[in-house]
Amino acid sequence: MARASETEKAERLNRARELLQQLDQSSEAVEQLAQDCSISPRQAYRYLEQARQLKKPVLSGEAKLAFTVKLPRSLVQRVRTFAAAKGLSISEVVSRALLALLPRGRGRG
Repeated sequence: MARASETEKAERLNRARELLQQLDQSSEAVEQLAQDCSISPRQAYRYLEQARQLKKPVLSGEAKLAFTVKLPRSLVQRVRTFAAAKGLSISEVVSRALLALLPRGRGRG
C-alpha cells in the first residue's frame, strides 16, 4: 500500500480533529475516521493521537479551483449558517462534506 500524500495526511488530521470535537468516545472516533478515510483502525488511532495536539486545522497544499453548482436557496442558507457557527469558510464546509461522502481515490471511477 502506498504512503499517504501530504494532502491526504492534512485531510485525515483535519477530519480526526473534527471527530475529536464531535464525539465523546475515542472508540467511536477511531471507527468513524477509519471508515471515512478508508484506513485501518490502527492508522486512524495514530491520526487521532496527532490531532489531539493540534491547535488549529492543518493547511492542505493542494491547489484549489472554483466549482460552481446550483443548490436550493434553503441549502445554501444552511451551509452559510453552519460555516459561520463553526468559524469555517463555505469552501471548507463543502470540501469536508464531499470528502466524507465520496469514495477515496484519485481520477475516474
